[in-house]
Amino acid sequence: MSGLLIGAIIGLLLLFLLALGIPVAFALGLTALISILIFLTPAQFGYFANFVFDSLNSFSLLAIPLFILMGAVFGRSQASRDLLEAAHVWVGRLRGGLAMSSVVACSLFAALTGSSPATSAAIGKIAIPEMTKRGYPNTVATGAIVAGGTLGILIPPSVTLILYGIATEQSIGRLFLGGVVPGIMMTILFCLWIAVAMSLQRRRGDFDRREAGGATRGTGEALHAVAGAEAYSWKHRFVMLIKVIPFVGLIAGILYALYAGVATPSEAAAVGALFAFVLVALFYRSVTPKMVMEVGLETTRTSTMILMIVAFSAVLGQVMSFLGVPQELAQWVAGLEVNRWLIFLAMNIVFLVLGFFIPPVAIILVTMPVLFPIIMQLGFDPIWFGVVMTLNMEMGLITPPVGLNLYVVQGIAPNIPVRDVLVGSIPYVGVLAVGIVLLILFPDLVLWLPNQMLGP
Repeated sequence: MSGLLIGAIIGLLLLFLLALGIPVAFALGLTALISILIFLTPAQFGYFANFVFDSLNSFSLLAIPLFILMGAVFGRSQASRDLLEAAHVWVGRLRGGLAMSSVVACSLFAALTGSSPATSAAIGKIAIPEMTKRGYPNTVATGAIVAGGTLGILIPPSVTLILYGIATEQSIGRLFLGGVVPGIMMTILFCLWIAVAMSLQRRRGDFDRREAGGATRGTGEALHAVAGAEAYSWKHRFVMLIKVIPFVGLIAGILYALYAGVATPSEAAAVGALFAFVLVALFYRSVTPKMVMEVGLETTRTSTMILMIVAFSAVLGQVMSFLGVPQELAQWVAGLEVNRWLIFLAMNIVFLVLGFFIPPVAIILVTMPVLFPIIMQLGFDPIWFGVVMTLNMEMGLITPPVGLNLYVVQGIAPNIPVRDVLVGSIPYVGVLAVGIVLLILFPDLVLWLPNQMLGP
């Protein structure tokens, strides 16, 4: 039996198990076990435990629970409120300024947590009630948070980019640097779409009357509130800026330690987690035994889920390598006389479809052992491809049926209909597609900063 046919059977088996509702990690493990029993010898079945151990026996993987710990510490503090307020005092006077402030706050909080759901939850809990109170349509309020939260897997330190680097043996420092400019670009594109959405809402006159301060606001008053009527002094703006500088400085210090070669990702993550506790204790005085226990439980749950996916996907990748699936697929693709961009498009369609059903972590760990040799053979830069792939997977976080950020926002704003959350979020899929096109046309948006900092 050819390697391509074996690979197709394994892929269908995995999809079948996922369709049954089996958790991703266990579906991967079962697929690996069944594949060993069917396609390999019984003697090789005994290597399963060794494969699992070897897949987790990596110092680099320590960065994942440590960055998750750092994010959990900030998530349990008032940092999200301060970031939102700091963003609002600077851009709040623009039409749709509070929604734009929410996206900017999401980008900053993403740099503190590296987690998309945590970003959506932390900023959304504060921003969505504030936006609805000020007359924002539900679609604009929820869409900004759903989309802004996706920046958590792009802006460093990103757990997704860490796993891509480990799976493909690429420099995590270069991947982090490669995500900086695209992260800023997507923040700006999201804000531009908010401006367009607010203009469209204004033309259609879609603003409902809202109760605010005991008075009923008409359409004109609501528009005035949404435009951001608050006036802030320059003193207040700089005070708020100074308040968030220590947190931004922590991220800058972590990134500098990585790029300057002072520390490995795991060491930088450990120092970052320690200083996160120190900053939260100094600024908010909220480090209590209860808080430490909650942070520990949250970190353990999230890390265990991710590392189980890492372990079982690595085993499945090892099995497919034994069966020659990646090698035969790479040879088959190399023999096709088609433009490499058509293959690139096909890969992105696969990533997009997978994103409808499984999380980014699983997509990377399942597909890269098979597709990475093809990526290299076609001449695509692996750092550039990793960032483009991350933008693609951001779409999966905001598209049903398993758009994680959709359910996070629905959970923190249960009074807003699911339909409004979907209608407000789907346009951002198009914005992310525009971002991918820009990275294709201008690859230096990804590669310029890594090349400048670390050399070509």
